[in-house]
Amino acid sequence: MIGGDGAGRGSSADPLSKRVRAKSAALWGIVGGFAFLVLAQGYLLVGGVGDLPVGYAGLFAIAGGIAVASGALAYTTEHRLRAKRRT
Repeated sequence: MIGGDGAGRGSSADPLSKRVRAKSAALWGIVGGFAFLVLAQGYLLVGGVGDLPVGYAGLFAIAGGIAVASGALAYTTEHRLRAKRRT
C-alpha cells in the first residue's frame, strides 16, 4: 500500500511503550550530560574563581553519571506525568 495507514509500526506506536520511554529517557540523559559539559566549559572559559577540582577525564565521568541519573529519572517519571496530562 503506497499511502500507508500506520499499520505495521509495531508497539512503538503506543506512547507509553517501553521502547518509546527508553528512547525518550536516553535522549534526556544525553541532554543532561551535555548540559553539564557546557556549563563546565563555560566556567573554564570565563575564568571563574579558579580551576575545577577535576580534570577533563573527571568532567566526562561526572557528565556520564549525570546522563545516567537524568535518564533514569526521566524513565521512571515520564509515565506518571503523562497520566496526569502534564506532558
